[in-house]
Amino acid sequence: MAATKRIKRALVSVFHKEGLDEILKKLHSEGVSFVSTGGTQTFIESLGLPCDAVEDLTGYPSILGGRVKTLHPKVFGGILNRRDNEGDKAQITQYEIPEIDLVIVDLYPFEETVASGAEEQAIVEKIDIGGISLIRAAAKNFKDVVIVASKAQYQPLMQILKEKGAETSLEDRKWFAKEAFAVSSGYDTAIFNYFDGGEGSHHRVATD
Repeated sequence: MAATKRIKRALVSVFHKEGLDEILKKLHSEGVSFVSTGGTQTFIESLGLPCDAVEDLTGYPSILGGRVKTLHPKVFGGILNRRDNEGDKAQITQYEIPEIDLVIVDLYPFEETVASGAEEQAIVEKIDIGGISLIRAAAKNFKDVVIVASKAQYQPLMQILKEKGAETSLEDRKWFAKEAFAVSSGYDTAIFNYFDGGEGSHHRVATD
């Protein structure tokens, strides 16, 4: 397996779009294709860039009020397949799963919603499911996939694109994976703190 990988397809689904336009245009100029959801797809197309809908990839619409959009084997298979594994390669061919080499995603603003004094139902709806799953999947498969899990990583990605085009090293991908796990860890901690309310976790007490 070569340590250097070329980005050919990117899944983009973000809440924060500021600063993303330059990245998308650069990726497009490098021949990278896009797949996206809802408002992010509209944003990409507003830049004059072609973008496939996740719904067309999966064959399912966004359902349950948007709670289920990307949770599908054709999305996660495209991210998690090991490019040097013959069994994986055979299965993605069998099930017509396109490889996804870059995931740009961020998470619903849970902490901001809590801080706003919103009611519990509104807060619960800001517990991200698809986004956190995409982050973990792409970070787990860092040998083959680049994960950008926060707008804080937009600039490092842009720097790589300027220096190398759509090529990344294993070191690059592992750094983005590390940053992604920091994002997911912080997010889950914020959710725990909200539900805990200062009471103290039984799990933590039991495992001390």
